[in-house]
Amino acid sequence: MQNNRKRRVRKTVTPKICRLCEAKVNYVDFKDAELLRKFQTEKGRILPRRITGTCLKHQKMLSCAIKRARIISVVL
Repeated sequence: MQNNRKRRVRKTVTPKICRLCEAKVNYVDFKDAELLRKFQTEKGRILPRRITGTCLKHQKMLSCAIKRARIISVVL
C-alpha cells in the first residue's frame, strides 16, 4: 500500500517588528486619524497584534485611542 499522506511544508516566519517602537512613539493620539486607520480594517475593526506586529504596550495604546476616537467621532 502506498502512503497517500501529504507532508506539510513549514513556512519560515520572519519576526514582525513594531513600527511604533521603531519610530519611538511614546503616546498614540486619538486625533491622529491617518495612523489609526492603518491599524483598522475597512469596516473599522481593530487589527490584532499577530497581523500588525505591534508590541503589547503600543497595541493597548492603539486600541484605547481607536475607542476614544469612535466615541468622539473623529474616525468613523
